[in-house]
Amino acid sequence: MSKLIRIFGNSAQTIVLENLLRNRGEFTYLSGIAEETGLSHSSVARVMEPLVENNIIIEKKLGKQIRTFSMNEENPVAKLIIKFYDELMALPKEKI
Repeated sequence: MSKLIRIFGNSAQTIVLENLLRNRGEFTYLSGIAEETGLSHSSVARVMEPLVENNIIIEKKLGKQIRTFSMNEENPVAKLIIKFYDELMALPKEKI
């Protein structure tokens, strides 16, 4: 179990956000996130909406139906989330 899930719980939001944090700097498909996380396509899409609306995640459409996503590393809130995640991952396991 990841440190992030231990703190915030095993919710779809936490799982998707951690996936995007681990893969930051890359755009990934909605279906790819679903496959990597074991969540349904609809669950991932639902979780993405507030992240995109708040500009924490960047959405790029490829064609009419393909959506890709990446952390918006220029957004101040996303920067804080990334900093928190990186510092959390650097802590020894027994500290959490």
